[in-house]
Amino acid sequence: MITIALSKGRIFDETAPLLAAAGIHSTEEPGSSRKLILGTNREDVRLIIVRASDVPTYVQYGAADIGIAGKDVLDEHGGDGLYQPLDLQIAKCKMMVAVRKGFDYEAVIRQGARLKVVTKYVKTAREHFAEKGMHVDLIKLYGSMELGPLVGLADAIVDLVSTGGTLKANNLEAVEHVGDVSSRLIVNQASLKLKRSALQPILDDFTRAVAMNVDTNK
Repeated sequence: MITIALSKGRIFDETAPLLAAAGIHSTEEPGSSRKLILGTNREDVRLIIVRASDVPTYVQYGAADIGIAGKDVLDEHGGDGLYQPLDLQIAKCKMMVAVRKGFDYEAVIRQGARLKVVTKYVKTAREHFAEKGMHVDLIKLYGSMELGPLVGLADAIVDLVSTGGTLKANNLEAVEHVGDVSSRLIVNQASLKLKRSALQPILDDFTRAVAMNVDTNK
């Protein structure tokens, strides 16, 4: 049995065509089903639906053989015990530093002032500001980052930005690019050895599907 860990929402939706390219189709719609384990048209493949931040853990410890996880999640997790053979080029967005409109971020940097920053990407934020030689106090939140600067909890946020609409609606603006984010195919290293004959064709199909999408979008 091959187990694939996915999260609901954008990643699942954009992964569906890649699964189809590998001849794998879920027998149920995850958006309407309450089941956490979904069958597929293949008796030897099942899907498990987990929280996005938990996908690397399920794969690392062998509860899933394959998973799809964003680079943001993998950077925070650390990637230990995971083989990352492929950037799927899906669920693309950017990790950004954002502040209230009118807040002079560049002046703060020049003056060497200490910033208060809210984020759920603490490891990524710490490394980013350390590379810039900036002094920051990091405050971990799990949602509604935009609220931090608005109520005086923080000076800035580090968060994913897709269209920028949420920032604009809350009178914030992106001021610094931290990194580009997309979803990656991850594989349990032991599974790759023990189930290679079953896994390799799926990995090859994903690789071909991604290459075709890249060529189509050029």
